[in-house]
Amino acid sequence: MACELGERKIIEIILECLDVMPSMPIPFGDDASAVEIGNRRLAVIKTDMLVGKTDVPPGMTMRQAARKAVVMNISDLASKGAKPVAVLSSIGLPRGIREDDIRMIGLGLNEGAREYGAYVVGGDTNEASDVVISCSALGFCKSSLLMKRSGARPGDAVAVTGPFGKTAAGLKILLEKLSAPAAIRDPLVEAVLMPQARLREGLALANSRAVTSSIDSSDGLAWSLYELSKASGVGFLIEEVPTSAEVERFAEDHNLDLVELSLYGGEEYELVVTVKPELWGKAKESVEKTSGCLMKIGKVTEREEVLVVTPEGARAIEARGWEHFKT
Repeated sequence: MACELGERKIIEIILECLDVMPSMPIPFGDDASAVEIGNRRLAVIKTDMLVGKTDVPPGMTMRQAARKAVVMNISDLASKGAKPVAVLSSIGLPRGIREDDIRMIGLGLNEGAREYGAYVVGGDTNEASDVVISCSALGFCKSSLLMKRSGARPGDAVAVTGPFGKTAAGLKILLEKLSAPAAIRDPLVEAVLMPQARLREGLALANSRAVTSSIDSSDGLAWSLYELSKASGVGFLIEEVPTSAEVERFAEDHNLDLVELSLYGGEEYELVVTVKPELWGKAKESVEKTSGCLMKIGKVTEREEVLVVTPEGARAIEARGWEHFKT
């Protein structure tokens, strides 16, 4: 049964049935796919699906849900260093959905695409038992600037484009009705309802040629580190878990594990990258020029394990995160 297999095992089974296209620029299992289009350029393609029951929390409007369906795809293109151009969307709608909600879905799709310089160019509609918004995004990049999950080397710096834990905390507010002062609550809930893809940062990092591996963190920081570890055959020592002041305050007020919120929440859409140590300054400066940030959180190690430094010493980070059918 699917609930026993989990999303990742289901994907493995399907991949075993597929013929591998010769000379694939990006192997199966990365954030996106690509095909060569000549002149040393790649068309980078990503598809992702949003389902009402599992991906739309209480308080999220249909407009926000549709926008998120686009942002999910743009984030994966950002992690490869590809500039998005076009989006297709297939929409499944329950028979009883209201006209106003349909209009809000259309506005959200357009908002998500235009926010990142792309356009919705078509799609499909069908009847479904739940709201389903499946988007496919197309972008382009130079072959030489493509950032993949593989390539990290011992000694590289590990960095992220922002703090973690906001969405995990925000979901506790929306789903578990935990309270927080407005100054704390608003940014945490905003992180859930209006996620941001780090496209400018991803393009800047690709152009810096300082990145050795890259991944979108939508399944959580811990799982993202394990995916990079598996793809590159290296390990990580995380010396500082990146959190925000709002998450720290929220965790303290509700006696929650700050590391748990920051490592295993998912849905952050930050980029997790490894950077050549001699080019760290160049990478950081390139991101800051986009008004973004690049935070160093650790280093790449030879042994294939993922550890975090704590006051009691280094301990293993569990290999878990968001997984459909299981989580």
